[in-house]
Amino acid sequence: MLRKIEISVNYQPLENPILAIYCDTFFCRLRGFMFRHEISHDEGLLLVQNRDSKADSSIHMLAVFMDLAIVWIDSNFSVVDVVLAKSWHPAYFPSHPARYTLEIHPDRISDFKVGDKVSFNEI
Repeated sequence: MLRKIEISVNYQPLENPILAIYCDTFFCRLRGFMFRHEISHDEGLLLVQNRDSKADSSIHMLAVFMDLAIVWIDSNFSVVDVVLAKSWHPAYFPSHPARYTLEIHPDRISDFKVGDKVSFNEI
């Protein structure tokens, strides 16, 4: 069963909430948004690893037909990197180790900046 969470930033709900699927299995993380051509403004995926790592939290954009905003979050729930990932790009790595990788609509990139504190609330 898919778990959905709402993302809050700096202890405040976002004005326009992001509802993300909590993705903590290998196959869910591998598939990500592959083969999708669009996502809604409030949709996202939260890819969850067991530990902070640059390599484990890296992503690929192969077979992803749209750009995505990527927000890397460490195990202290601090944003450590934000990037606009271009479709079909082979790989993106965070600048610092991260445990969580949030994939969202590219227009939402300005909702996050390095140093923000993020929380996840299960719906």
